[in-house]
Amino acid sequence: MSDLDDSSTQIEFTSLFKRRLKGLSKKYRQIQSDIQPILNQLLLGHLIGDQISGTTYTVYKVRAKNSDAQSGKSGGYRLIYQVVTPSNIVLHLIYSKSEQANVNADEIQDIIETYQKENI
Repeated sequence: MSDLDDSSTQIEFTSLFKRRLKGLSKKYRQIQSDIQPILNQLLLGHLIGDQISGTTYTVYKVRAKNSDAQSGKSGGYRLIYQVVTPSNIVLHLIYSKSEQANVNADEIQDIIETYQKENI
């Protein structure tokens, strides 16, 4: 885990992230409280999770437990976020590991590029 110096970190949620979260929240009632500790860590400037190689961006994947599924971390959620600047983090993707396999670096690259084109 690495720390950023700036304590005024801002988190943006992409429309894709919001859509996925809304869809997952219909099935998993505890999802908001499950991912809140991760959001809190990011707001504090802590870069948590594993950095994803293979993209031209600084991207991390972090695991979150799913309180609604009794399968431990392996059946939890995955959040994909990008560090744009030390004080600007963009959450791009959330998915349930039990419903979707890993997302590869090319897919993540495409998701980020699509987001950037939409927000110019």
